[in-house]
Amino acid sequence: MEKNKKIKIFITGGAGFIGTNFILYLMEKYPDYQIVNFDKLTYAGNLNNLKEVENNPNYKFIKGDICNSEEVKSAMSDCDWVVHFAAESHVDRSIMDPDTFVQTNVLGTNVLLRTAKELGIKRFHHISTDEVFGALQPGDNKFNEQTLYDPHSPYSASKAAADHLVRAYFHTFGLPITISNCSNNYGPYQFPEKFIPLFATNLIEGKKIPLYGTGLNIRDWIHVDDHSSALDLILHQGKIGETYCVGGDAEKTNLEITHLILKYFNKGEEMIEKVTDRRGHDFRYAIDFSKIKNELGWKPQVDFTKGLAQTLKWYQEHPEWWKQIKSGEYEKYYEKQYKNRS
Repeated sequence: MEKNKKIKIFITGGAGFIGTNFILYLMEKYPDYQIVNFDKLTYAGNLNNLKEVENNPNYKFIKGDICNSEEVKSAMSDCDWVVHFAAESHVDRSIMDPDTFVQTNVLGTNVLLRTAKELGIKRFHHISTDEVFGALQPGDNKFNEQTLYDPHSPYSASKAAADHLVRAYFHTFGLPITISNCSNNYGPYQFPEKFIPLFATNLIEGKKIPLYGTGLNIRDWIHVDDHSSALDLILHQGKIGETYCVGGDAEKTNLEITHLILKYFNKGEEMIEKVTDRRGHDFRYAIDFSKIKNELGWKPQVDFTKGLAQTLKWYQEHPEWWKQIKSGEYEKYYEKQYKNRS
């Protein structure tokens, strides 16, 4: 599709971390595209993320629930593409409340797919996770598009189910879909219950940082801007019906990252508080992104050490953003603002 052709994109979960960054990326690169941001504004959704574009005539926010067919159909009705970020995504929360994850991630995805089919949406892209593949041990081959699914948490199981539904709508109904399975993202606007922003904001506040178990679990990290550029290529050049694994080529133990964060803030190991390990904590995730590299010419551009430092600096420079979140004030504001809206 030509860069300058006007496309209207329905983005679910655009007030969350990755959705926010993708909207900002799109609106800078494709200023003629129209964006509909459809978000329920649950605890992780924050419209302060999008202040710089809220008055742009090509941007529209609609508060809505992906599980509500009428709300979805009304908002999606004149759009060309769907990019589906909206999901419950925190593993610890999924252990405490699996029902919400099944409701949003599985049933909500089905509502979107059914509506997209009815409306004749030209492209439906589903954002998934590497966690659907289970866990790796040291020396195991990285995850790729042929890796068998083996989810270990209610969160990853719900995302795996969503992936299967998306493929089913392609094979059964011919819905033009693509899927991406991405490794751990980091960057600005990430909700501060997640690893890197939690540690950063705790240290800024003079609090200790809670490290699970030994800290030797390994994750493959990707800067959210690199994820956005991968999604851009998949949307414009990816083959319908295909899945693309997206990774950052930056495997790090949680302990390594903890030390990098401590070093950045000139703090010592006395700030580490060892906490009981998460139940069913997967040991290692890693992504082989050869397919998207070979077929679409994509590879990550942001060096992890530099990207981490830039991210930590962002949290230093934006205390007004994360302090409202940690205090819960932003939730009260939006609950009051939208309580009488449909």
